[in-house]
Formats: sequence, C-alpha cells, structure tokens
Amino acid sequence: MKLRIKGSSLRLRLTQGEVQSLETAGEVAEQVHFGGGARLTYRLCTDTRNQEISASYGDNVIDIRVPLEAALTWSRTNQVTLSHAQALGDEELRIVIEKDWNCLAPRSDEDESDNFPHPETGTAKGC
Repeated sequence: MKLRIKGSSLRLRLTQGEVQSLETAGEVAEQVHFGGGARLTYRLCTDTRNQEISASYGDNVIDIRVPLEAALTWSRTNQVTLSHAQALGDEELRIVIEKDWNCLAPRSDEDESDNFPHPETGTAKGC
C-alpha cells in the first residue's frame, strides 16, 4: 500500500492482494521506520459503524476507515476510486483510496507484479 500526503490530502493506492486483504481481513497496514525505534504506521480498515470515509491520527498512526459496504463494492467491481472530503472545522481533509495500476513506462525500482492492469494496456504483467 502506498501513501501519498500532499497538503491536506491523503491518497492510498492498493495492489490486488491488498484489496483482497481489506475485503477478507478488514485491514491493511504498512509502517515506515525512521531508526531509533521511531515509526509511522498507516492503516486502512473497514468500518461498520460509519457511512463516510474518515481519517484520524494519534500515537504515530494514520488510521483511515472506509464503510464496509463501500469497501466491498469497490473491491468486487471495476470501480477504481473511493474518496471523501472530511470536514475539519474551517478546513477539510481530502481522502482518496485507489486501486494501484501498472505504470505505462517501465520502472526498475518497483515491483508491480500485483498491481491492477492499466486500462490502456489490458495486462497485469509489465508496463
């Protein structure tokens, strides 16, 4: 799972296996280690209590929750993106969850073997 943070937006990209894990286990998580025991965890979980995507941060964990029904529909269809603008008083946090596609140009530094096929190539293997 990839996390992109830009300004007041969070964007997650999930491989096919991660989408399957979200559906079956209800959670996908990754960690960034900074040395000296410091780490940042980012986690995507399904949620049966809320009807909107939401994010929170505490104890070095970015927690993103997506309604279970929305997650199931997303994982079982060709729908590419889930998104929501979470109100934060006078501001908002934009949250985007996407299926990660193979790139069109080759990248030697990334394993894309589990990415979704790019619609312009129609193949799950290579770029």
